[in-house]
Amino acid sequence: MVTLPKVNELGFFEIRLESIGGLGANLAGKMLAEAGVVGVGLNGVSFSSYGSEKKGSPVKAHIRFCDSDKMIRAASPVERPHVVGIFHEALAKTVNVISGIDEDSIVLVNSTKSPEKLKENMHLLSGTIAVVDAVGIALEEKNRVNMAMLGALFRLCSFLDPEAMKDVIHKSLHKKYPQSVQPALKTFERGYNEVVFASFPLPFGQQMPPYTRQDTPVLGYATQPIGGTITNPGNSVLKDLSISRAGMMPHFHEDKCIHCAQCDTVCPDFCFVWEEQPDKKGRPQMFLQGIDYQYCKGCLKCVQACPVDALTDAREEDGYAEQHRVPHRFDLAIH
Repeated sequence: MVTLPKVNELGFFEIRLESIGGLGANLAGKMLAEAGVVGVGLNGVSFSSYGSEKKGSPVKAHIRFCDSDKMIRAASPVERPHVVGIFHEALAKTVNVISGIDEDSIVLVNSTKSPEKLKENMHLLSGTIAVVDAVGIALEEKNRVNMAMLGALFRLCSFLDPEAMKDVIHKSLHKKYPQSVQPALKTFERGYNEVVFASFPLPFGQQMPPYTRQDTPVLGYATQPIGGTITNPGNSVLKDLSISRAGMMPHFHEDKCIHCAQCDTVCPDFCFVWEEQPDKKGRPQMFLQGIDYQYCKGCLKCVQACPVDALTDAREEDGYAEQHRVPHRFDLAIH
């Protein structure tokens, strides 16, 4: 009989996955629950919550486990997780990904930073912080981020059997995608073996932030702006689409550019910045200045459209977008 390391007042061990559409968190949650039920005999359930279902939009997957003699009748989102799996580090810019964690919770992040650096960046007071370069592993193995994250989650949740997860992966993929089975298994194994983690005790005299229910309105009667003004609509210049990038981004090589505007034609978010300048004969012409990465979600359509390789795809590096961003003029006027 498998013993859960800890449970809440209802007898559940709870996991929440924070991701964006397209990284496979929904499927990962289902496979994780199945491995717990079929593999080690627990009762388990998995379900997801998301908005417009658009690739790049925030997604949450919720998993609950309990002993086999107990029924799971709760279908509410996981708000006080024992484990949080963050599939996309940049989500922390706009989403409170660590909401509800306790002082002994485990936070797993898809990142190349150290646990110590993430503790500082995410303002974590205590708990176990784990890191795995899921994007890097997935790119090298030509597979998906979710398999690497699942491997790391199984390493952190010692009550789960990784061999049972491998059986689930094989069963889920071998009929429709037989060519993906071995890359998925290799990606899972690397996530399991390459995750690093460190535990941090709660500093003396400090307390974890108070828990706020998920359904508590951010803009209530006492906090909303005068007149109920929407201060950050979807079409606002303040909108930051960088959280939608799933690990890859376009790089602009000005020396190769012929200013044909093929990139601008296919870009869904008007990321390219142009300026009118005289050409060699003194005639006015629009010249591409660069990319406003605040609005770039990494779809890479521009890379596919560019006829002269002036745009190439590359792994996103920390700080690159901020250093190479060319702001639109309306942003300069505001800031």
